[in-house]
Amino acid sequence: MSLPDLLIDGPPSNHRDAPVTIALAHGAGAPMDSPFMVAFAEGLATKGLKCARFEFPYMAQRRVDGKKRPPNTAKILMQTWRDVAQHLGHENLIVGGKSMGGRMASMLARELEDEGRPVKGLICLGYPFHPPGKPEKAEGRLAHLTDIQTPTLILQGTRDTFGTLEQVPDFPLSTAIQVHWLEDGDHGFKPRKKSGRSEAQNWQEAIDAVDAFARNI
Repeated sequence: MSLPDLLIDGPPSNHRDAPVTIALAHGAGAPMDSPFMVAFAEGLATKGLKCARFEFPYMAQRRVDGKKRPPNTAKILMQTWRDVAQHLGHENLIVGGKSMGGRMASMLARELEDEGRPVKGLICLGYPFHPPGKPEKAEGRLAHLTDIQTPTLILQGTRDTFGTLEQVPDFPLSTAIQVHWLEDGDHGFKPRKKSGRSEAQNWQEAIDAVDAFARNI
């Protein structure tokens, strides 16, 4: 499997020489240049952080033929992540992404711990704890998060149907994980008008939280 194309935002220095590089993978349905992904990559770049985006094979193929297709198998998704992490270098790397991309990053981070070559940190932008409205099916997506030791930040909207403010605190998450709640946000952190907040406000709050997390570790 060949290394996917990388979109790089941030300071112009060699990836391996950068104090920290944040690699972000897209969610299941939108590409690496969706408004959400662009906002986070460029927002982190304005903070002076280097951010690398990439696409899984099924999404890259959509650019070629325009056909929508389901995500690749977990094996292919994980190998793509491994190739990207290997290229960027584990030592100064924070892995993460939107929804599915973040979930795969979290599985990679946990596996790399067992292999003795952990990444520096993990960021999940809306973690899919369970299928929408089905918290009873969370177990399979939680197993690797119960004992993960990699410093982890999960950004979650308080009314995210993949894991709400009422549900997530009851999940047995590792003490290495901190959850930052975005007021009235959905899975993309968008709040309702009646909340008095805007999508842009929640995105900026999340970007600020990621920046603080990256600098702290």
